[in-house]
Amino acid sequence: MDTAVIRFPAAAPADARFEPLREEALALYALPFNELLHRAQTVHRENFDARRVQRSTLLSIKTGGCPEDCGYCPQAARYHTGVESEALLDVAEVVEAARAAKAHGATRFCMGAAWRGPKQRDLAPVLEMVREVKALGLEACCTLGMLRDGQAEQLRDAGLDYYNHNLDTAPELYGDVITTRAYEDRLATLERVRGAGLKVCCGGIVGLGETREGRAGLLAQLACLDPQPESVPINDLVQVEGTPLHGTGKLPWVEFVRTIAVARILMPRSVVRLSAGRSAMSEAVQALCFLAGANSIFYGEKLLTTGNPDVARDDALFAALGLQPG
Repeated sequence: MDTAVIRFPAAAPADARFEPLREEALALYALPFNELLHRAQTVHRENFDARRVQRSTLLSIKTGGCPEDCGYCPQAARYHTGVESEALLDVAEVVEAARAAKAHGATRFCMGAAWRGPKQRDLAPVLEMVREVKALGLEACCTLGMLRDGQAEQLRDAGLDYYNHNLDTAPELYGDVITTRAYEDRLATLERVRGAGLKVCCGGIVGLGETREGRAGLLAQLACLDPQPESVPINDLVQVEGTPLHGTGKLPWVEFVRTIAVARILMPRSVVRLSAGRSAMSEAVQALCFLAGANSIFYGEKLLTTGNPDVARDDALFAALGLQPG
């Protein structure tokens, strides 16, 4: 990780469950691979239909120009990544994309905007997008950055089902990745989302250069959320030239699969989403992730600004594994 940045002080989790959960996660990581997968699959089958994988589509409704300095993100204005700042999409464009996503089997439509947080004038058209997506019979999810008081309630009243706001990494590592907002800012937005009665989509990124203890800390913090997130996206870092984390050593595939399995065991009733980084994974590794308890994917050609396996490839993989959308 880049050490030449000013950091917030490391966040110290106040929840007394955090360290015991981290120790539990580390013990699970240390299990023989087959034993860990067996335990994860057992937990998965106790809570879900193991044949079904939920499909979501993610659309960038406002791309680039973000004032934050997230070290992994090509949309940060301060990095030279080739991602140009674009205006908010028209509602009609979003509805067209949502209609196409539904036709290809997606059941949830996620809308992401590269903002630190939405101003009220920004939120008004997003509320209309949410209403139109819901009218199509899709679940609606948004990721818009930090929310102010009252904004989560407006999104709820428009029909939003899920709000995504990831923790990214373990509390003590957060300042190595992001310096423009504190860990507590993320937790405050999650509290606003929960307070409004919305479902929470909250996960993180692995492969940032963290140790296994760091990965265990991320999962422990997610498991500490009360209630636990309904949806937990696990992202494998997609390295983009021009970002500070470009050139970070690649996380071994077996460690990524272990992370999926530990997430499944620690958060047995959460939907665990195999998220960013999937385009670089072989079909065999993806199959192991499903065996480890992943039961959701992003479906379509792009995740915000980075590639994603195309629809035909995913359809073929589902057919080969006997998986069903749901």
